[in-house]
Amino acid sequence: MNTEALVTMILTQGIVISFASYFFYKVLTIPPKQEPDSFSENDDELVRQPEKK
Repeated sequence: MNTEALVTMILTQGIVISFASYFFYKVLTIPPKQEPDSFSENDDELVRQPEKK
């Protein structure tokens, strides 16, 4: 393998690893979103709606 091919391969792998690492880090550090319809908000309601068929 000549020098140009080796440099191209190393640069390409470095770019791909950089993008993958950046987005993986971004996914792990995103704060969770609050769910709009939570069961914990409905604990004080005693009457349940009947299921629709």
